[in-house]
Amino acid sequence: MIPKEIFEQSIRRYFSPIAPYLDDDSVSEIMINGPNEIWIEVKGKLHKTDARFEVEDDLFSGAKNIAQYVGKTLNELNPRMDARLPDGSRVHVVLPPCARNGVTVSIRRFGKFSLTMEKLISYGSITPEAANFINICVQMERNMIVAGGTGSGKTSLLNCISTLIEPSERILVIEDSTELQLQQPHVVMLEARGPDSKGRGKVEIGDLFHSAMRLRPDRIVIGEIRGGEALSLLQAMTSGHGGSMSTTHATYPDDTLRRLETMAMMSEVEMPLVALRSQVASAIQLIVQTSRFNDGSRKLTHIVECLGLSENGEYKIYPIFEFRHRGYGEGGKVLGQMEPCGNLPTFMDAAKERGLEIDESWFRPKQDPRRRR
Repeated sequence: MIPKEIFEQSIRRYFSPIAPYLDDDSVSEIMINGPNEIWIEVKGKLHKTDARFEVEDDLFSGAKNIAQYVGKTLNELNPRMDARLPDGSRVHVVLPPCARNGVTVSIRRFGKFSLTMEKLISYGSITPEAANFINICVQMERNMIVAGGTGSGKTSLLNCISTLIEPSERILVIEDSTELQLQQPHVVMLEARGPDSKGRGKVEIGDLFHSAMRLRPDRIVIGEIRGGEALSLLQAMTSGHGGSMSTTHATYPDDTLRRLETMAMMSEVEMPLVALRSQVASAIQLIVQTSRFNDGSRKLTHIVECLGLSENGEYKIYPIFEFRHRGYGEGGKVLGQMEPCGNLPTFMDAAKERGLEIDESWFRPKQDPRRRR
C-alpha cells in the first residue's frame, strides 16, 4: 500500500486543477464530468468552474492512484469504484466507455462535524418543538429512519440526531463507507470491505450485522441502507435493539417504507411478502424526512410515526410535523417552516411515565395570522 504522505502528494499532483477546491471548506462536493468539465457544490448550490485537466491521462492516473491506495482494482473490467481519501472524503469513479464524458469522478467532502439541533433551529431547518419531539423519540428508544434525496443532508442530520443519545450507551456503527462522525464516548465503528483483485476478503454489511449482534450494542446505527442489508436492520430493530437508526433514499415517508420493503427483498433470505411487510411495519417507528430546496437550503419536511399495517395490509402513517411552504422571498429564498399537524404522539403517556418533559402545546397547529379577520 502507498504510504499516506506519498499518496496525498500524488493526489495533489494528479488532481492539481481541483486542488483549490480540496482546500476550500465551503466546497461540499467536487464533480468531474470528464477532463473539461468540473462542477462544485457550495451551500447546496452547483457552480461550474473554469478548471480543467489539460491531459485526461492525469485524471485517469489520479483515479488509479486512489484505487491502489485503497487496495481496489480500477480497469476496463472493473470500471466503477467507491473509495475514501485520507481526510475522509468519499470518492466514486466511473471509467469510459461507461462514462461517456470521459473519466468521471465525484468527491463528497465531509468537514469537521459541528451541527447541533440548536444550529438547525437557527438555520430555520427545524422548529424548537419538532427538535424537542425528536429528542423525546431518541430517549424513548424509537427506531428511526432518516430519509431524503441525494444531497438532502441525511448523513448530517443523522449525525446531529445521534448527539441526543445518552453518553453512557454503547453504539455500534455499521457503514459501507465511513461518513458518520458520532460524538459519544463509547462508539464502535465497523466498515464493509470489497474483495481484493482476486475476489477474496469481501465483508458485507450483513456480515457486520452478525458481528454487531455479538458485540453487546445498546444501539445500532447504520450509515445508509442500499440493498439486502435492510432485512438485517429490520431483524435487529425487532430483536430488542431499540433506538436503532439509519438513513435511506426516499422522497416521502410512505415511499420510505416501501423502499425498505423492496430492499429487504434483495436479501438472500426468501420471505413471503406479507411477513416481510409486517416486519417493516413493526420495526420502523419514526421517519424523519429531509429535503434540499431550490435555494440550496436543507430542511426537515416530515416527522411521522409508523403505526403498523391497516386492515388491508397498507402501511399506516401518522403525521406529527410537516413543512408548510409559504412561497419565496428575496433572492428566491424558500419561505415556510415545519408546523405541527395536530396529532399527539401515540406514546405521549409512556413518555410522561418515564419522567420525560413532553408538552401537548408542541403539537397544536399555530393559527395562521393571514386567516385572522
